[in-house]
Amino acid sequence: MTTPNANSADHAIDVSGLTCGYDGNVLLDRIDFSVARGEIFFICGGSGCGKSTLLRHMIGLQLPMAGSVSYFGENFTDADTARQRLLLQTFGVLYQGGALWSSLTLRENVELPLVEFTTLTPSERDEIVGYKLAQVGLAGFENHYPAEISGGMKKRAGLARALALDPAVVFFDEPSAGLDPITSRNLDELIVDLSAKLGTTCVIVSHELDSIFGIGHRVILLDKQARGIIADGDPRVLAAESPDPRVREFLHRGKRPS
Repeated sequence: MTTPNANSADHAIDVSGLTCGYDGNVLLDRIDFSVARGEIFFICGGSGCGKSTLLRHMIGLQLPMAGSVSYFGENFTDADTARQRLLLQTFGVLYQGGALWSSLTLRENVELPLVEFTTLTPSERDEIVGYKLAQVGLAGFENHYPAEISGGMKKRAGLARALALDPAVVFFDEPSAGLDPITSRNLDELIVDLSAKLGTTCVIVSHELDSIFGIGHRVILLDKQARGIIADGDPRVLAAESPDPRVREFLHRGKRPS
């Protein structure tokens, strides 16, 4: 596996001095990290460490207490509403469960970002939707409703929607949650294809070791007590060489990396 250079100045994302929390309670205190273009980057850690909170701050759903998030050198946190709206088009999000609208067909779900952010004609949108569904292995399911497909197919349909605007960055929130091992592996393969063939930067919140070791270029490990990052690097190297018992304990749960 070829690992992008995480120390390159050519970053897709820069998180600087970010403090996150709720109602004055700090979960993550002044954290710093960068994600290289084309990197498959995992955010992991134990329950309550702030993984999902960090994700929500990175995609603009919550304002930080301090610090900033930048995309391709441009500060997203401090940008005005109009500029943030433009920057939102550079990334997609696959939420847990796919987050599809149950009253809409897969075609209509995937089309939503195109309706919201573009001036494409209906025929142009229809062509893109068909391509995106085919890209995730759902050609022929355009007119199905979410209730008519499996959990794994819902995740793939959600990914097709996240890819509708050809984003440079895609965020995944626990993509393997609720999936059987084979379906989870198939989703991992889709993520690898995005990175390898399109150069898409993939940021994944997950605690699944098979995925972390199988496809991850780099991982940061968050810790609840430390209120920050206690490890940053190649997960295979961290599992073998980290002197921190918290890191070894997390990365050596269940099956050991080969």
